[in-house]
Amino acid sequence: MDDLLAARLQMAVSLGFHMIFATIGIGMPLLMVIAEGAWLRTREPVWLELARRWGKGTAIVFVVGAVSGTVLSFELGLLWPAFMEHAGPIIGMPFSLEGFAFFFEAIFLGIYLYGWQRVPAVAHWLAGVGVWVSGTLSGMFVVTANAWMNTPAGFTLAPDGSVATVDPFAAMMNPSAFAQVLHMTVAAFLATGWLVAGIHAWLLLSDRDNAFHRRALALCLAVATTCTVLQPITGHRVGRAVAENQPVKLAALEGLWESQRRAPFTLGGWPDEDAEITRYAIEVPALLSWVAFGDADAEVMGLKDVPADERPPVAVVHVAYQTMLATAAAMGATSVAAVVLAFVRRRVPPLDPWFLKCVVATGPLGIVGIEAGWTATEVGRQPWIVYGWMRTADAVTPVPNLAITFSLVVALYVGLGILCLVLLRRQFLNSPSFPA
Repeated sequence: MDDLLAARLQMAVSLGFHMIFATIGIGMPLLMVIAEGAWLRTREPVWLELARRWGKGTAIVFVVGAVSGTVLSFELGLLWPAFMEHAGPIIGMPFSLEGFAFFFEAIFLGIYLYGWQRVPAVAHWLAGVGVWVSGTLSGMFVVTANAWMNTPAGFTLAPDGSVATVDPFAAMMNPSAFAQVLHMTVAAFLATGWLVAGIHAWLLLSDRDNAFHRRALALCLAVATTCTVLQPITGHRVGRAVAENQPVKLAALEGLWESQRRAPFTLGGWPDEDAEITRYAIEVPALLSWVAFGDADAEVMGLKDVPADERPPVAVVHVAYQTMLATAAAMGATSVAAVVLAFVRRRVPPLDPWFLKCVVATGPLGIVGIEAGWTATEVGRQPWIVYGWMRTADAVTPVPNLAITFSLVVALYVGLGILCLVLLRRQFLNSPSFPA
């Protein structure tokens, strides 16, 4: 394994692991705040118990996310020193703001965890709102930095190629920032809603009269189905931004080799990079042109118009993108079933065993979709670490033997993941029984 590949794999593992906890860290406080708000309104003990337990779950995820995030911050400097040297002054502000949001989140979380019966009930709920808002802002600031890597803005270069001037606000408000931030924020609420819904649906299969799990499932389904409806809208904005600013990535996402008008939208298929063709795909005529540019007759650039050394690994990007679409379709189908059953049965949530099993199966798909989406985003930008400006191969550290650090990081994350699962399992499986 060469050092460039080891560095990329280490970053991929670190980001993939951290993404799970960052996502849940954004979504869980929303569920927690809604549950406590319901308790303030109704004074039903079941809502209070939900808020308490989800608060403890949020704390566990926060701690593991803080550890993995700290590792990532070191890796940026250790693995990619050239990137940080040139890009650091430009994207330093969103990372600094993320640090402030993280500290506020920690403060509010401390008040929330230890303030039960020590501060007024409304003040305690507001502390939970603080956890939710600051956690969401933390994720948003980081995503703006990633968006800058896709559409760099807010700086000028000197004749020798060094950074001459920096406008940090223009860098943060780069052309991809709004679309990516909106898409990822909704995705975090969606993925967390489905994941927690899946856990409570599984527990309801053996105890359908437990009000604790029934209320939890109803709340989670409300959040998950709402966000499932919104997500295609936010995804469309991201698609438009990619079409306008990263045509090579768009072609890789779709496995499109020939530039053409009325370009088809591709479902499935396997890109054969040697033959430069996507095999076994189902094509919907003109749909890609319309989705990307709002015009069915618009021309979409194909991969053959780009030198081979400037194309990303097409098969990885295309399959990741198709996986994301498949998870979105599955969550959409379960959402439709939830709404129809709730209307027909006049019960929220529906407790039909087959439906509960569908929710259990759908539970992890939001996380899978996020991982697949980020794979498509990051691999689709290759061979650039900053699109059109700096290649990944030029940014990697010259320090040798990176395979060793890669192995150590994998071991660290395996240990953290097992510990986190054990702790979260105790929170959910030792739940109280409330009468229906």
